[in-house]
Amino acid sequence: MEAARGIVLRKLAVQARTRGELERALKAKDVPEDAAASVLDRMDEVGLVDDATFARDWVASRQQRRHLSKMALRRELQTKGVDRDLIDDALADVEGDDEHRAALDLARRRAGAMSALPREVAYRRLGGMLARRGFSSSITSRVLSEVLDGTDED
Repeated sequence: MEAARGIVLRKLAVQARTRGELERALKAKDVPEDAAASVLDRMDEVGLVDDATFARDWVASRQQRRHLSKMALRRELQTKGVDRDLIDDALADVEGDDEHRAALDLARRRAGAMSALPREVAYRRLGGMLARRGFSSSITSRVLSEVLDGTDED
């Protein structure tokens, strides 16, 4: 039990973690399931592990810094073991305008380095980058038009 607590506290000292991430870390260290559950339940009680707060903070941070779409954020949170309902709650505040703004900011930053390229090449590269970040085709085409054709709608 003490070993499990030590593992969890070391992981949490580095950065916030989801319960699912901590469960996987304890399983990898061959901690018995009952001991792991007990330690994680205690961490929940004292507020050191809170998946709902983690999900909200993750969405805010990743959308602001990495300019990710709702779909990409959902995928990341699922990978981290966050419950579907908590993911839905965390993403509820992300509006279409937020996604558009994130995609536009990202495309504007990247477009400067592509100014010497033919429009078709820049279009393809920027479009691919936005698609990899999970933005829908409608947001991608709107942003590409705004950035490459100068039809800003801000």
